[in-house]
Amino acid sequence: MIDLKRFALNRIAAPRYALGDFFALARELGLSKVELRNDIRDGAIIDGMAPKEAAKLAADNGISIITINALQKFNLASAREKATAELRSMLELCQAIKCPAIVLCPNNDAGDTRTRETRFAETVDSLAAFGPLFQQAGIAGFVEPLGFGISSLASIAVAQKAIEKSGFGSYKVLIDTFHLYLGPEDTSVFGAGFDVSKTGLVHVSGVEDPIPASEYRDCHRILPGPKDSMKSKEIIDALIKKGYRGDFAFEPFSDRVQNMPREDFIAAMRASLKYLAE
Repeated sequence: MIDLKRFALNRIAAPRYALGDFFALARELGLSKVELRNDIRDGAIIDGMAPKEAAKLAADNGISIITINALQKFNLASAREKATAELRSMLELCQAIKCPAIVLCPNNDAGDTRTRETRFAETVDSLAAFGPLFQQAGIAGFVEPLGFGISSLASIAVAQKAIEKSGFGSYKVLIDTFHLYLGPEDTSVFGAGFDVSKTGLVHVSGVEDPIPASEYRDCHRILPGPKDSMKSKEIIDALIKKGYRGDFAFEPFSDRVQNMPREDFIAAMRASLKYLAE
């Protein structure tokens, strides 16, 4: 049985709710943790509020903001100047709203012609360049491998290696059940060489569409249940068996979830929580 205190709600699950309503939604579900995003609501992470106002709103609802998701194209050298400016702004916001981590997503572009070696080198270089900023701010960076075929960083093992080579301890890997399923690895990656203490967060979703895995996209990601083709619960159980003690955040992108009436969403979330927690 997983303690419900370990579950969080990513705002992509309910992007149409204003920030205060989103916090209240999480609270009604019995959750005390959320992830915010910079890719919805025109990039307004806290809906245009003053940081102190957003922090108070979270506190009043008994909510902790555990990440801002995400710094995109973090490992693309040609975009590093832009990413650095974005990171500085996000770090300042994290400090103001008491958010302990930022998610870093790799370049995910079919036009990326870099060799595997260059992609790895630029991943390490970016982490090394950003390391002092994370360190000075006292904020963690969660590196999220994306399992799509066009991703420049799809492997959990390679992400861990890049973090180690960067020389900074501010980073951990973010494991996403969807991207693990699509990527080059399976749960065997959690073998003898896997250091579970270097995992900062786990994103969970499910897919039930009767289509080949090669056709899976974010729009297919719903709340995980018994019919989940990816068997996200088995991934969660494998991580717990390995000793993972961190949080699990629901990250369903499908508009089938996002557009649910409030009471239907609450019922679906409770069913998924029960399924995963048992």
